[in-house]
Amino acid sequence: MSIQWIELTVFVILFLAVTVLGFVAARWKAGANLDHLDEWGLGGRKFGSWITWFLLGGDLYTAYTFVAVPALVFSAGALGMYALPYTIVVYPIVLLPALRMWSVSRSRGYVTPADFVRGRFGSPTLALLIAITGIVATMPYIALQLVGLEAVLRTMGINGSGIVGHLPLLVAFLILALYTYQSGLRAPALIAFVKDILIYIVIIVAIVYLPAKLGGWSHIFDQAQTKLAKPSPATGKPAGSLLLTANNQLQYATLALGSALALFLYPHSLTSVLASRGRNVIKRNMVALPAYSFVLGLLALLGYVAISAGVKPLTNNATGKADGNTIVPLLFDSQFSHWFAGIAFAAIGIGALVPAAIMSIAAANLWTRNIYKEYIRKDATPKQEAKQAKLASLVVKLGAVLVIILIDPQFSIDLQLIGGVLILQTLPAVAIALYTRWFHKAGLIAGWIVGMGWGLIMLYGIPNPANGKLHFGGSALAMGNLSVFGWHPFAGSTVQIYPGFVALVANIVVAAIGSVIARGLKWHPGTDETAPEDYHADEHDKDLRPIGVH
Repeated sequence: MSIQWIELTVFVILFLAVTVLGFVAARWKAGANLDHLDEWGLGGRKFGSWITWFLLGGDLYTAYTFVAVPALVFSAGALGMYALPYTIVVYPIVLLPALRMWSVSRSRGYVTPADFVRGRFGSPTLALLIAITGIVATMPYIALQLVGLEAVLRTMGINGSGIVGHLPLLVAFLILALYTYQSGLRAPALIAFVKDILIYIVIIVAIVYLPAKLGGWSHIFDQAQTKLAKPSPATGKPAGSLLLTANNQLQYATLALGSALALFLYPHSLTSVLASRGRNVIKRNMVALPAYSFVLGLLALLGYVAISAGVKPLTNNATGKADGNTIVPLLFDSQFSHWFAGIAFAAIGIGALVPAAIMSIAAANLWTRNIYKEYIRKDATPKQEAKQAKLASLVVKLGAVLVIILIDPQFSIDLQLIGGVLILQTLPAVAIALYTRWFHKAGLIAGWIVGMGWGLIMLYGIPNPANGKLHFGGSALAMGNLSVFGWHPFAGSTVQIYPGFVALVANIVVAAIGSVIARGLKWHPGTDETAPEDYHADEHDKDLRPIGVH
């Protein structure tokens, strides 16, 4: 494709505008200085309702969401809609745990979920496992933001391979790295205002204008069903359907529930929660955030619109196969004027920068608090912690860029599939532990090992005939292939299930059995640093200032 100069110009202008905001953010709601992890990594823990709403929205609804969900609907139909129920049910599920996590973290000065685990169970080993899981699960998530950004750049005609071909991507993330280093969490919080306003404008215009242009929703759905019902050359079976089938209903339900449970276990989600100034802020946001789910539902429908519009995805230079991530950018490029397409591309591009910044900060906090300070420099001062976190955030971003440049981007998608299963295995130690300390640290470690191991084994054994992959081919495990030490309890069944959910059940069962054994052997459970009042802290109590902040 030739370079679309009007689209590129609009994209660059809006990108430069948010860059200025990123650097200005260092002075926005700033404390005495940013040489403290609470100030740099949590914005001083004083974000109000509106800021937190945009920050969480920018955090949870990423650039990859904007390209991947419609792309999945485009290729598979109803199964791609799983993102809609999980982003609806997640808020009632996490409301109470989020409040308790905020209270105990504010009272004890915790910055990461691993900090809480360290204080709750007195186990640096368990905290280390939680920290490593969070970092490993977050890294490919950051890389996937680049996948979304690169899909936009390719649609505008900026394409190539190697360092030179990826130069615009490198420049974008160099700028991101610089203003994140300087401004910390305040930068993505401020930029999220611009990003979300652009997203709302683009999606609402698209969902009103495109159906009218293409013959209405009835015509769009008819064409989508016709296309999805055609047999795939690779499998000989229909690619998808507008409705779920008997085989994928259980997968749909467990994938939605598992994703909902995992969403707020990601370090970047908890970072946004801990940056809130009070419990009432979190309550208001759990009520208001489903507004993003409404937009996500509209966005998912663009997958069907793209079928009706006859969109053909660009070819991936690395694999020679169709790149489904270009579906939405190509839809805007073909159906709108160049200037409006430029605005849409800027919304997606900025939508990559906001979550990437928050994710890199969350990963840096984990490294600094739970690895660097715990095992490398126990006497680190707050200033040294902040410096270490800033440097770590640069390393994380560099690693994400290298993944895109040096490795097939499809590999990043595979890693993110793995990442969702991995982060789900932290639920017993992080979320359940907010309500009970019955689980023994030894049992939780044993459960983590089993959940991680079995989850990876199940994912490894899933093939994908459509793209010729023998391993890590998706998140749909046929129940007939489910093996428990060689025993196949559902032999012959073609019903599918989400392997992350199965691994979590095994994790909890093993953690419970291990806890019973450990208590029977009278192993020391560890010293609990938290107190009952920490979980019901009143937000107006002046003693709730973070430790070390005056």
